[in-house]
Amino acid sequence: MQVTISSGNNINGTLVLPLFEGEEALPADVGGIPAALKGQIDRVLGDGDFKAKANSTMTLMGTDGGKAMLIGLGKANKVDVHGYRDAGATVVASLKKIHGDELTVLFHDADVQSMAAFGEGMMLRDYRYDLYKKKDEEDEDTNLAARINCSEGDASALSALIEKAAAVTSGVHLSRDLGNCPPNDMYPMAFAEKAEKWAKEYDNVKVEVIDYDAAIRHGMGGLVAVGMGSARKPCMVIFTLNGEKAGRHPVLVGKGITFDTGGISLKPGANMDEMKYDMGGSATVFGTMQALAASGYDGKVVGITCMAENMPSSNAQRPGDVITTLSGKTIEVLNTDAEGRLVLSDGLWKAGTDFDPEYIVDFATLTGACVVALGHEATGLWSNDDEFRGRLHETSKSVGELAWPMPLLPAFEKEMTDSKIADTRNLGSGRWGGANTAAAFLKQFVPNRGEGEDAEQITWAHMDIAGTYWGAKTNKMVGHGATGIHVRTMVEFITQK
Repeated sequence: MQVTISSGNNINGTLVLPLFEGEEALPADVGGIPAALKGQIDRVLGDGDFKAKANSTMTLMGTDGGKAMLIGLGKANKVDVHGYRDAGATVVASLKKIHGDELTVLFHDADVQSMAAFGEGMMLRDYRYDLYKKKDEEDEDTNLAARINCSEGDASALSALIEKAAAVTSGVHLSRDLGNCPPNDMYPMAFAEKAEKWAKEYDNVKVEVIDYDAAIRHGMGGLVAVGMGSARKPCMVIFTLNGEKAGRHPVLVGKGITFDTGGISLKPGANMDEMKYDMGGSATVFGTMQALAASGYDGKVVGITCMAENMPSSNAQRPGDVITTLSGKTIEVLNTDAEGRLVLSDGLWKAGTDFDPEYIVDFATLTGACVVALGHEATGLWSNDDEFRGRLHETSKSVGELAWPMPLLPAFEKEMTDSKIADTRNLGSGRWGGANTAAAFLKQFVPNRGEGEDAEQITWAHMDIAGTYWGAKTNKMVGHGATGIHVRTMVEFITQK
């Protein structure tokens, strides 16, 4: 979807008119609307036929003045940028063929940030994944275009915000594409090949692929153990943006299980098709790198994606195995369906030892326990630094992608080291607090900076997106499937220090 800005009053295609609840007529200073259409709008407002409750819509047609879609914003004293973003998404979700493929959005009494949020919502919601559907000629996709009319004084600032929103949206949509792709086509090396092809689009991006044989040589026991049972072997894909820049920088790490059967600890068959979404953490990292590159961010950022397919076979890891990770720590494997933490153990150690991170943030569709705790409404957020966790929490709220602070208690860490034959174990001692014990497991693989008494663990946060990367039916930005969650959060967090 292309969104452009105009400081004129011309209306092309269908007029989109955001309105506040309680308005009984359009203000006199709203210009550019043909008299016949304005009269029809005033009638439905005056008669109370359209009350403009938040995210309600009404389409008007049949006048000499053209067509209009009215979109409710709710009460003027309660609507915020999130409300404007939701309203923009609702417009696109409500479009029919009769509206055409050209829209003109006309605001009254809206600031630049609110108008930009509305445009962002439209772009985010203009998404479908139908690559595998046969199309007739009449069903061919059309390119939706929307123009936002604003004052001449707002045009420059609004254009800049819309341009950035378009770049970030491209990263969100990429993340969704990766997650929605069928697992027979989105396997570890297919992800790697897509990353290598993508890197050629930018002069300031580098992609390195550590394939299966190299992972074995490097001693990436977690990644190898999870993926060795599949014919589609595992790999690690490392993205570097602006690698020539000196100094500490963000490092993002993603869990990338392209399909998760559970391995020998086989999952129930119901809804197993959804396990193609188990690479959502890596999709978040890739999408964030795309968003940063497309928006022209000039700082250094590294992304590490740990890609594997977890399959049962004669060569798969077993419950009871002990593996040696990249860190040198050994792990007793009690359940092969607790595999995401194994691949992340190597990714986190790689992030902290081979790079010089300002901080590390990992993303993973890690535990069903997190979905039990927070539903599909919020991501679980753990960190070894309370101030850092607070900043991430506030940033997530500011963009409407809520990440909720969760406890990282010493008792959880102790529970995960309670193995009689290895340094640690990949499963807690019971069903309680499973998302917390998983986070505590990951913390063990975040390296220290410095040595001896001066050693201090690198700042790190873990985001469990099991409930928010897919299945979030209340997310107005998404029609179906993968959500692309936290691409926007991380772009905001990285760029707005």
